[in-house]
Amino acid sequence: MKKAFYLLSLTAFAACNNDNKSAGTAAPGTGSEFSTEGKSVVVYTTADSTNYRLSPIDTLTFADKPQPFENEVIVFVDPDKTYQTFFGIGGAMTDASAETFYKLPKDKQEEIIKAYFDKQTGIGYTVARTNINSCDFSSDMYTYVSDNDSTLKSFNIEHDRKYKIPFIKEAIKAAGGKLNLFASPWSPPAWMKDNNDMLHGGKLKPSSYAPWAMYYTKFIKEYEKEGIPVWGISIQNEPMATQRWESCIFTGEEERDFLKNHLGPTMAKEGLGDKKIIGWDHNRDLLYQRASTLLDDPEAAKYLWGIGFHWYEPWSGGEPMYDNVKLVHEAYPNTNLFFTEGCKEAFDLARTNDWKLGEKYASNMIHDFNNGMTGFTDWNILLDETGGPNHVQNFCFAPIHGNTKTGEVIYTNEYYYIGHFSKFIQPGAKRIVASASRSQLLTTAFRNEDGKTVVVVMNQGNSKTNYFIWIKGKAAEATALPHSISTLVF
Repeated sequence: MKKAFYLLSLTAFAACNNDNKSAGTAAPGTGSEFSTEGKSVVVYTTADSTNYRLSPIDTLTFADKPQPFENEVIVFVDPDKTYQTFFGIGGAMTDASAETFYKLPKDKQEEIIKAYFDKQTGIGYTVARTNINSCDFSSDMYTYVSDNDSTLKSFNIEHDRKYKIPFIKEAIKAAGGKLNLFASPWSPPAWMKDNNDMLHGGKLKPSSYAPWAMYYTKFIKEYEKEGIPVWGISIQNEPMATQRWESCIFTGEEERDFLKNHLGPTMAKEGLGDKKIIGWDHNRDLLYQRASTLLDDPEAAKYLWGIGFHWYEPWSGGEPMYDNVKLVHEAYPNTNLFFTEGCKEAFDLARTNDWKLGEKYASNMIHDFNNGMTGFTDWNILLDETGGPNHVQNFCFAPIHGNTKTGEVIYTNEYYYIGHFSKFIQPGAKRIVASASRSQLLTTAFRNEDGKTVVVVMNQGNSKTNYFIWIKGKAAEATALPHSISTLVF
């Protein structure tokens, strides 16, 4: 997928921006009844075996349709029924992403940063994640302190000034000056752990709880001195995974007690009580157990903004366990459920055109939004031609790959599929009812604060499907191309 498709997408983005300028002013969730009167539907599509990449391909109009029939395919939408508030969409700005970025030609750097963060010509990311200390997607292992410095007097982020800090600053600038950045640790320094190793799991020593809690505050303050506001942190990346790369184990009870006895109080004492804290930050499988352990303790729960979760699935597929997201949302409806990491693993340069990449993303996003998810953060926003760099050879796919040998930029269809959400759904939007009458169509919908309704429809099937968008006795006829995703805006 070459630059020609990216240039095509710029045309679509400009059209979208012009369309949004004519948005109505009705606010969602106010009880005012939605009307289709005078509204036209602009359809943006990305489709396999076509040149459509976030392309405006049609404008639809509503007509009377009182009762759908059983042989018709319908996407029912009810803008007056609202659910969770949308927080935002973004990706991880790791060491690997930053290093790859600065190995590319200057014009390609500018292209990539605009493609992600520019609200007019890009897909409008509003969220970013970065790592505290090294992670697998770092070229080297590092921390910010000297060995055995429990006072943290040696704390220094010089390592990040080479690539990561300037990279994040470029993103903030392209995003219009504001980006909700959160940071996650993969491992404390080795000397803080019982295995004396940043890799291979291990646990935080009880004697290190206090200095490790202070470590987060040092990181936030040093980044903010650099002009990078930090919106929040997660407590521990994948706290139940013993990996060959940076990792650290926390049981539910250990994470709860560290939060309520150390991290939460330390953040408050250091004047950082307004920073958001995310628990769990791991897969859907143990999501309910970890969420309930943290949230059923009022002294821990008062410090939590939300529960983060991941997905990782092999090429062959697997059970996504979406119901676990739904159960947590139903049990704790006032807690934000935030997707904090996921991607396709086992990178193969020959598979960057595989259409399943984007379909896997959109399927997860649609199901998770419909089950209560408030925001989505992809894993690395940029990787090189090897799926790295990565100091433990754990190579993965990213929406965009930069070939550091040739200077070529490759846009996988992940980029476009994510863009069908991030470009059109704005922070503050409310999810609304969207229900398809046939299983070949997956759908979710939101109503933005400016009154615009956004409906995402994905067809994973091999056949073209004609369908109606139906709202309160009015309908607009649309077409879902084979292996396509469309965003309908009205």
